[in-house]
Amino acid sequence: MMTDSIRDFDRTTPTACVIVLHCSLGSGRQWAPLIDRLGDRYQAIAPDISGYGDHQRPFDLPANLAEEVRLVSERLPRLSGPIHLVGHSYGGAVAFKMATASPLAGRVRSLTLIEPVLPTLLKHNAADRRLYDGFARLAQETCEELWNGLFMEALDRFTAFWNGSGAPQQLSPAARLRMIEQVEKVAFDFAAILAEENVAASAASLRVPTLLLSGGLSPILTQRIVARLASIVVGAETRHLAAAGHRLPFTHAELIHAEIVRHVHRADNLGRLSLVSNRDGAGAKRIGRDMEPAEIASPAR
Repeated sequence: MMTDSIRDFDRTTPTACVIVLHCSLGSGRQWAPLIDRLGDRYQAIAPDISGYGDHQRPFDLPANLAEEVRLVSERLPRLSGPIHLVGHSYGGAVAFKMATASPLAGRVRSLTLIEPVLPTLLKHNAADRRLYDGFARLAQETCEELWNGLFMEALDRFTAFWNGSGAPQQLSPAARLRMIEQVEKVAFDFAAILAEENVAASAASLRVPTLLLSGGLSPILTQRIVARLASIVVGAETRHLAAAGHRLPFTHAELIHAEIVRHVHRADNLGRLSLVSNRDGAGAKRIGRDMEPAEIASPAR
């Protein structure tokens, strides 16, 4: 009976959508292999965040993450089903905001964050304040170089920080030129994430399966952000790749994509099972009792 209910539900329910958001100075094209791997089961979308990819000038300049979410949402097709969110770095911060405080938040079925840049999470913790202060200095120095027209210097400062303790990123002349053309937007990315407050409270409000990924060669800042989120988000799963840096979706794409697909499939199946069981009355009570959020994904601290 349950199998038949799920089959009927699949025929009448809109296809789940996977929205994948890229990092600063990147584009939605980075996610093409992941979209292929997700297959026809999902409507997968990798929009360009304002200022990047095909969404360059003229573009609106968001002053905060709420405005960035609005701009991303305007580039999405009309969506009617559940949503899975995936975000890397700045895209992770945008995905977090979309999942916690946006018109789409109520339809989010899962969240995957790959080293999301949410530095204000560390601002009010005495042990982490130095990490926040160091990042704020990086933002100020990078923005000063941008305001003075020193685009190459700003890009070098920016990429050196994100290399963490890993080897310097080797950029082709074409890639470097593309980044220089887009680097001004980085100032607005800094402003948006440094303006975001109440991150801990927003994280504590999450009640969807959440996967957090980090690399051991990444800046300590983002490793610490992931650790703090893991301690706050109910039932969060974590994956830490000791030999990976902040660019782990590029350098360890096969493994990262496999983790994302596994997480999305599992959350989608749990969501469908829960909704079908809610149709059955008694089944709804059983699911509500036996599948508390903390049991959906065992936390790895």
